[in-house]
Amino acid sequence: MQMIDAETVHRLLPYKMLIKELKEMHKKKIPEGDIVYTKDPSGADNMFVTMPGWLSGKLIVVKMVGVFPSNRDRDPPIGSVLGAVTAFDSKTGRPILVADGEAMTYRKTAAISGLGTALLAPPGPEELLIVGAGGLSSHVTMAHIAARPSISRIQVWNRTKHRAETLAAKLCGQGLEAKATTDLDTAVTEADIISCVTMSRVPLVKGALLKPGAHLDLVGSYLPDMRETDDDAMGRGSIYTCCDRGRDEVGELTLPMDSGALSFDDILGDAFELVQGRVSGRVSDQEITVYKNIGGAHQDVFTTSILKTVAGL
Repeated sequence: MQMIDAETVHRLLPYKMLIKELKEMHKKKIPEGDIVYTKDPSGADNMFVTMPGWLSGKLIVVKMVGVFPSNRDRDPPIGSVLGAVTAFDSKTGRPILVADGEAMTYRKTAAISGLGTALLAPPGPEELLIVGAGGLSSHVTMAHIAARPSISRIQVWNRTKHRAETLAAKLCGQGLEAKATTDLDTAVTEADIISCVTMSRVPLVKGALLKPGAHLDLVGSYLPDMRETDDDAMGRGSIYTCCDRGRDEVGELTLPMDSGALSFDDILGDAFELVQGRVSGRVSDQEITVYKNIGGAHQDVFTTSILKTVAGL
């Protein structure tokens, strides 16, 4: 059984390649999968997540991660999503690899958002807004740039200003034009692509401010009480999701449904249908598109399968 550390995961899965390979895998049927959330019995805002998935004839993959939001406030800070991804031969059950769970989560989540941008974002976008400055945010940034290389300017907003400044400085250090902003509303009006990577329980992005042609990528909300944008965005935008599973479990979709601003019939399709040509996607440069990255075990199965191949296992 091969152990693959975080540095190796990031080296073997560059976003341009990963997005391309994930697109190919979306031409197939979605793998079987499940997700189990176990809450911290102490009452703290922590969670342990177990996600088994099965790609018929190839791999069984189980991701096991702890979600500990307060980790970023430790001294020194550590990642808030830590764990491991394991892969087994689907014919024999033989263990094949164990990979760093944080690195795999960053790579697959960012690449799935990058895939959404490749499928739905306007042609030739220049301005990218990143809402949230946690560990995943830099990866999401690079995935969007891999999907749309025309991006030349990046703004970063975070509730805590110094974290936005830290991320912007990191991106500048990679040769990108990036700056922190404290004016989220103005940044929304300027952005061609907006990617929200937070654990917010209140809407941050105001749909009324989205400019014609904008693409809104919603990553962070994964629980029923979480959301990163408001009802106006759902009313103005053409809505897509990464898959057809879990739509009734994320607040980003269920809360506007509760208010009557959205219905299941308003969701026009998912990444599988877009890749397979069963839905058309963006039809004009002026259309606003909204893409909810729900997550799911299938993403871990796909990404681990790609990792296995490029690692030569």
